[in-house]
Amino acid sequence: MDSQRHVAVLAFPFGSHATPTMSLTRLLASSAPNVTFSFFSTATSNAALANTLSASVTPNLTLYDVSDGIPDGHVPSPTNPEEKIGLFMKSAHANYKSAMAAAAGGARVDCISDSFLPFSADLAQEMRATWVSLWTSALCSLSAHVHTDLLRESYNVLSDDDPLQCAPGLSHLRFRDLPEGVVSGDLASPFARLVCKVGREIHRADLVALNTCEGLEPEPALSGLRARLKRCLPIGHLNLLPGLPPEPDNEGCLPWLDRHEPETVVYVSFGSIISPQARELGTLARGLERSGRAFLWSMKEGERAKLPEGFVERTKGRGLMVGWAPQRAVLAHRAVGVFVNHCGWNSVMESLGGGVPMIGRPCLGDHRMNGRIVTHVWRVGVVFEEGFESEEEVVRALEVVLTEGEEMRGRARALKMVCARAVGEGGSSADNVGRLSDLVCGRF
Repeated sequence: MDSQRHVAVLAFPFGSHATPTMSLTRLLASSAPNVTFSFFSTATSNAALANTLSASVTPNLTLYDVSDGIPDGHVPSPTNPEEKIGLFMKSAHANYKSAMAAAAGGARVDCISDSFLPFSADLAQEMRATWVSLWTSALCSLSAHVHTDLLRESYNVLSDDDPLQCAPGLSHLRFRDLPEGVVSGDLASPFARLVCKVGREIHRADLVALNTCEGLEPEPALSGLRARLKRCLPIGHLNLLPGLPPEPDNEGCLPWLDRHEPETVVYVSFGSIISPQARELGTLARGLERSGRAFLWSMKEGERAKLPEGFVERTKGRGLMVGWAPQRAVLAHRAVGVFVNHCGWNSVMESLGGGVPMIGRPCLGDHRMNGRIVTHVWRVGVVFEEGFESEEEVVRALEVVLTEGEEMRGRARALKMVCARAVGEGGSSADNVGRLSDLVCGRF
């Protein structure tokens, strides 16, 4: 192994992309102590990672900040996340290139980048580097982006409710499940242009690492990608790999869960980027209150004004409101019986990792696709496609999952074992992580 070898890891600093990227980086760095790893993201993203990961020492891994592209004095719209993405992407190529060059100090550089940074294809070519593209979401969503041109052509003669028969492994999805900007909506928006370019550039990668495991998603989707890409390896889910540092439990979630019976607690978290509107959150809260069930709700303090007046006080005896929860550990706890979430891929997979069925409310991006997998492929949850419309529907969904859903829970437990076998010693994902390490660390 070359002690001068340098691996640059380029994170996409939006949504939950950076978390699995960091999980992979830490794993690779610990397995190759003589290789230098540099992790690049924005200061905001890096600070968030530092706050949620314990301070385990990885001496050959250094975090570097790159510009977020926001001009001095400009305040991006809080209701338009695409604005931040657009500003960031305008200068991302140059910013990452200069940061990588400074960190490498003349050493040979190989590159692992989030697939949402498609300029990495040119960057790796300019630096004569091996390029690994990391797809952090479901492989079905990558298949949709790889086949965007075909989907758009078919959409011209089909309707929103028609299945995606034209792309391999996507027949369980409908056109309406695709992210806005793939076949409908503003096809010229920054996000639409970005995902279109992702689909057109990713074939240039020496290897595409997939944040899923074999046997979890429809096999034709994986076969279809292998036919289009040089090489692709399922290596996930990265947030379920053994050896990850524990997340801090600063607000006492786990001791609180210890006081509850198995499979009785409702865990609620909609991620850090976007959540249902205040009206829907109020409906969910009233449904929880009416159900009489114990719940753990992870919600930032500033967001709680969206909840019904007096809700927190009235439910204090059986509900715990926290600003942040150690999600992997919470979902692995025996007391948790259902996870109410936004159908983000990390949340969905962490729920499967704990064998916990779900109640989903898709919010944006690939959430509708993930929700469809939950309900129509795995059949481990209930999804509110149009939002939380009535508290009666919320109460009924909780009843379906927690009281009547033994078969659903059984399927969730079976999928938990699929994930555990994949990431465990000798499992397909664990072996594929080893192959990835051999590629980027020079062990051929």
